[in-house]
Amino acid sequence: MLDIKFIRENPDLVKAAVKNKKAKVDVDQLLKLDEHRRGLIGKIEELNREKNAAAKEKDIAKGKQIKDALLGLDAEFKDADAKFFEAMYAVPNIPSGHTPVGPDESGNRVIKQVGQPPKFGFEPKEHWQLGEQLGIIDIETATKVTGSRFAYLKGDLALLQFAIIQFLMQALTSEQHLGEIIKHAGLKVSAKPFVPVLPPVMIKPEIMQRMGRLEPRDERYYIASDDLYLIGSAEHTLGPMHMDQAISEEQLPLRYIGYSTAFRREAGSYGKDMKGILRVHQFDKLEMESFTAPELSEQEQLLMVAVQEYLMGALELPYQVVEICTGDMGAPDYRQIDIETWMPGQNKYRETHTADLMTDFQSRRLNIKVKRADGKSELLHMNDATASAGRTMIAIMENYQQADGSIKVPKALLPYMFGITEIKKR
Repeated sequence: MLDIKFIRENPDLVKAAVKNKKAKVDVDQLLKLDEHRRGLIGKIEELNREKNAAAKEKDIAKGKQIKDALLGLDAEFKDADAKFFEAMYAVPNIPSGHTPVGPDESGNRVIKQVGQPPKFGFEPKEHWQLGEQLGIIDIETATKVTGSRFAYLKGDLALLQFAIIQFLMQALTSEQHLGEIIKHAGLKVSAKPFVPVLPPVMIKPEIMQRMGRLEPRDERYYIASDDLYLIGSAEHTLGPMHMDQAISEEQLPLRYIGYSTAFRREAGSYGKDMKGILRVHQFDKLEMESFTAPELSEQEQLLMVAVQEYLMGALELPYQVVEICTGDMGAPDYRQIDIETWMPGQNKYRETHTADLMTDFQSRRLNIKVKRADGKSELLHMNDATASAGRTMIAIMENYQQADGSIKVPKALLPYMFGITEIKKR
């Protein structure tokens, strides 16, 4: 959520963000709601002063008259306050100066490309074809048991997922290893390790709203009997871990690496990527979340991108780094950077990782502050980013496929694969 004072002082800038991010909110109407709400607050405060004065003068009749007036104003204020915050929650974050203006993914800008797409002496298959032939992705059974866009991941593919997790956990929980990643990227941030977390996969609606991730609701799975949503990413329950707290400056950065199942209805993707596990309702994901001092948050985002690039480099996968445009980024995002990995079976790059810098947009809603050494407090900044998800495995499957239909295991993952060097039908 933006500061209402900032909105009052920069209406044109906010209107541009609303337009470019395709948000549905009338900024002029919001400012009118703000003015009306502040007016009611002033009237209520004045009546409370008059009520206190009447009480001192023991003027019972006047006190009753003021009390009745306050009841009416309180009801009016409750309605005005609800409308005001409904509009405030719809206002997106202001995008960074790096962010290209564009209507959709066509406006995204490639920052750099790393590695060359592999050349095969055969027609490369898509991951779902490999998965079916090797018996490691079972869509047919999952459809019978649960419905479309679900899958059983079996055998060596399940081991591959946990190998990726172990590889990343080893890197991100080691100060020395993280320091090497930071040095290689030329960043000036702490090498404080990430803390591993297995977070809840359900969240209260009001907390999801404070995270700025409740909408679009048709993308969320909702359990009406318990008034809980299933999370779409570990960030949804990692972010609120410090809500309503003031964290001392010397404790920052706070970094977490959370592993959880994620649930997405994929409501707006009817007919897209129906085969395989590229776009499913349920998948497992490693997610980075961090809390930093405001002046270090941009470097922190670049650290998360560096971690993603470290993984891609270790797996020897061709990829490109992409600056996401205004029309394709999330409403809470100040800056969004994606990693797109080459998928030979599809003959194109596909998004495998995202890194989102929210500045103080989420921390304002969550009321998370940094307490400076001089005793002053201010809102801290928050970042979240993908460490690994199912699409990382898709990239490995397609890039490491062999002519006989088997899949080589990347060298970096061999120590975690129990002696398995290739995935083949067993």
